[in-house]
Amino acid sequence: MIKIYKWGEVPAEEIFARFNPTASVEGVVAEIIADVIQNKDAALFAYAEKFDKVQLTALEVTQSEIDTAYQNADNAFVAILEEAATNIRLFHEKQVRSGFQIEKADGVIVGQKVTPLDKVGLYVPGGTAAYPSTVLMDAIPAKIAGCKEIVMVTPPAKDGSVNPDILAAAKVAGVTRIFKVGGAQAVAALAYGTESVPKVDKIVGPGNAFVAEAKKQVFGKVDIDMIAGPSEILVLADDSNDPAHIAADLLSQAEHDKMASAVLVTDSVAFATAVAEELEKQIPLLSRAEIARTSIDNNGKIIVADDLEDAIEISNEIAPEHLELCLDEPFAYLDKIRHAGSIFMGKYCPEALGDYFAGPNHTLPTSGTAKFSSPLSVDDFVKKSQFCYYTKEALAKVADKVSAFAMKEGLQAHAKSATIRKNKER
Repeated sequence: MIKIYKWGEVPAEEIFARFNPTASVEGVVAEIIADVIQNKDAALFAYAEKFDKVQLTALEVTQSEIDTAYQNADNAFVAILEEAATNIRLFHEKQVRSGFQIEKADGVIVGQKVTPLDKVGLYVPGGTAAYPSTVLMDAIPAKIAGCKEIVMVTPPAKDGSVNPDILAAAKVAGVTRIFKVGGAQAVAALAYGTESVPKVDKIVGPGNAFVAEAKKQVFGKVDIDMIAGPSEILVLADDSNDPAHIAADLLSQAEHDKMASAVLVTDSVAFATAVAEELEKQIPLLSRAEIARTSIDNNGKIIVADDLEDAIEISNEIAPEHLELCLDEPFAYLDKIRHAGSIFMGKYCPEALGDYFAGPNHTLPTSGTAKFSSPLSVDDFVKKSQFCYYTKEALAKVADKVSAFAMKEGLQAHAKSATIRKNKER
């Protein structure tokens, strides 16, 4: 059963404690990466047989496979994919950045240019569940940014196929190439390249502990979006809510995996108890009841604060991946929320809206990293370069100042590079 804590009566470190997996996969992942670097496609085929229990004859999904999956997909679901994609595009198109140029009277020009990444890799999970929503969330911002090549990797099924809903989503989102590779080996393939899988500039997308560790280890060879931890939700709700609604929202994250975290912060002991009781009613009805049960029992918690102001500060300290403000006037509290990945406003905006349909991205900072990082966006798929231009006359005006600054740091060649153009020195 979920634990209930009264704020001020329990040590803060216990209330704010997060579940952290204790098993280290660092060594195993390092070996896999080294194997892929050395043996390339041969390693990927071997790992498919070892981990996915399938003997592949080719790694890349053919255009025929993609087209067939799209044609055979449920028409109603494809329509939902298309509408969700429209919402996601509408939201992310507002994030597009332009460069700028500042021109001064003396002929000096300084500025910044924004350039899309050439090649990006998307990791799409395919273990205990398949997530076509992740395809949309990761590929559409890359497409809007202008990336020339969007390469997707996802684990194959035991018959060597890829989940048809994932392929349909890839077609809707504009993915360029798809490979039947999962796990740490997929990350290694994207980072270093193989005979089949192209090397990319950046890898994005969620995955299990092996995928997260692999992204961590290849960072620097390529860029990554974030190191994603277990999924989490924090619901901030008062007793005007229906306990059944709040319990359902908590379980929407708990059913992800056994390490997921579901937290309710409220100002009512009676409401906390009612939600706890409702959880016990709803968990047995879920198809993933065992996963939800473990998540709620091990990582779930209800925190009872004295008032909503304290509840907000508790939420800011936790800095959740998903935050629901289940309050009558949520916009009155929005400016007080400093740390959260994605915020869901009001009693009729469950987190599932953001997972699939509303438009904001669902690839979000976890494990408290919302204190300093942001959701996946178009910004993740571009880079910025600076430029400056000086005329001969403009340089002459400031050369001595540049020289003085350089000499203060003991860098004589720096100083000379500025003054030589003014004084014609040797």
